[in-house]
Amino acid sequence: MQPTAGPTNSLLDVAGLAVGHHQRVGDGWLTGTTVVRCPPEGAVAGVDVRGGAPGTRETDLLDPRNLVERVHAIVLSGGSAFGLAAADGVMRELYARGQGFPMGGPGEVVPIVPAAVCFDLGRGGDFGAFPDAGFGVAALAAADGGGGTADEGGRPAGSEPAGHVPQGSLGAGTGAQVGGLRGGVGTASGVLPDGTTVAALVVVNAVGSAVDLDTGELWGARHLVAEDLADLGGWPDGRWPQRPRAEELRAARAAAEEANATSAVPRSLATTIGVVATDAALDPAQCARLATSGHDGMARAVNPIHTMFDGDSLFGLATCARPAPDRAGVHAMLHTAGEVVTRAMVRALLAAQTITTPAGTWRSYLDAFPSAAHPPTPPDAR
Repeated sequence: MQPTAGPTNSLLDVAGLAVGHHQRVGDGWLTGTTVVRCPPEGAVAGVDVRGGAPGTRETDLLDPRNLVERVHAIVLSGGSAFGLAAADGVMRELYARGQGFPMGGPGEVVPIVPAAVCFDLGRGGDFGAFPDAGFGVAALAAADGGGGTADEGGRPAGSEPAGHVPQGSLGAGTGAQVGGLRGGVGTASGVLPDGTTVAALVVVNAVGSAVDLDTGELWGARHLVAEDLADLGGWPDGRWPQRPRAEELRAARAAAEEANATSAVPRSLATTIGVVATDAALDPAQCARLATSGHDGMARAVNPIHTMFDGDSLFGLATCARPAPDRAGVHAMLHTAGEVVTRAMVRALLAAQTITTPAGTWRSYLDAFPSAAHPPTPPDAR
């Protein structure tokens, strides 16, 4: 039985998790940070790193053979290795709250904040414009504010309703690209027949293409469910993304060749990162297996995936609010993990927006292939 999407069709459907974004755009900037905040007691965690060029923090700690089982937040960030500094800000904020791994007396804690980064250096025009600890602080503040994004001062912007995770060209996906098109952040959830929820949030930034170059169709579009289009706007009558017109495909190929030839920054460095989470009780090894199955979902949305130029990494989280599943339940969760990752990646691309910076132009999928939406999606509906 195909799982149905949860109430928000996002990572927030796993109760206890919160998501916040912060980004800077303009004046050489095109980058950002996304924070997934766990419940105060933390969440059991695992990780699976598949790409050949990863940028990560605290992933060795998540090995099931090691001491710490629970994490208190996950940081996803642009900025390549520089962006790992965003986790410092989150760690210090959680420490101030007394939230972390207990080390002794009251307040003596070490917050466990694993992180993964993607390459977006120079895409705004300034190679030295990358996230720092302040980005992590601002994204955490946005998560505390009920979701959404933080303004330049680090305060929750308040433009999004509670229980909603903005998608597209923001947070860690602000400077993302995929196969020459604009990447971004996407999220999706699935609820199993027994009530267990599995959800994903993915930053799509890949060397490979999300588009079948023979047809112009998104590789992962066939995995969408009806709820995946409902909150993106511009999809009347429940229509799915259509096969684009041949002339749009020819124009897109020509534009990609020109962009690759004239780009001021490398387009062959990337990395797709994210979180797959559930409310079931899992141990660290099972959380790592959840992340492993999420990588199957990546492979359905981008081709090729896990290249030597990508640092593809997924974290698995379990809040343990529901009982531990039996063997059949684990199997269903693992299958759903792949599905929600694919759907989240497609939703990221459908929500992305075209941008031009001093470093070049990255068109969104719907601007490159407007006939994929019938009728074409107005820009203000995305």
